[in-house]
Amino acid sequence: MSILPSDTPLYNHPLPQIEQWLKDQGCQQDDTELHCWRLQRASWQAELWLDTEQITVRYIQAGEKGQDIQRSFKYSLSREDIEQAVFAGP
Repeated sequence: MSILPSDTPLYNHPLPQIEQWLKDQGCQQDDTELHCWRLQRASWQAELWLDTEQITVRYIQAGEKGQDIQRSFKYSLSREDIEQAVFAGP
């Protein structure tokens, strides 16, 4: 199955394509909570949740005082827009 163009809204992608896209970005799926993914970068780490209407991202201890930063992105955004927003980091 080939992935849809990057300017396609994420809600048009089948779940297996979204999961493969997350794997391609370096995310690892939680073994028990399959909607939860983890991402480790050199300077930050995050948890992503595939919710019903959006992807929610929590950057772990990324705030000025070490607090978590949480953001949500609607599936109506393109895969490219979500990719640039999420994987650029906090």
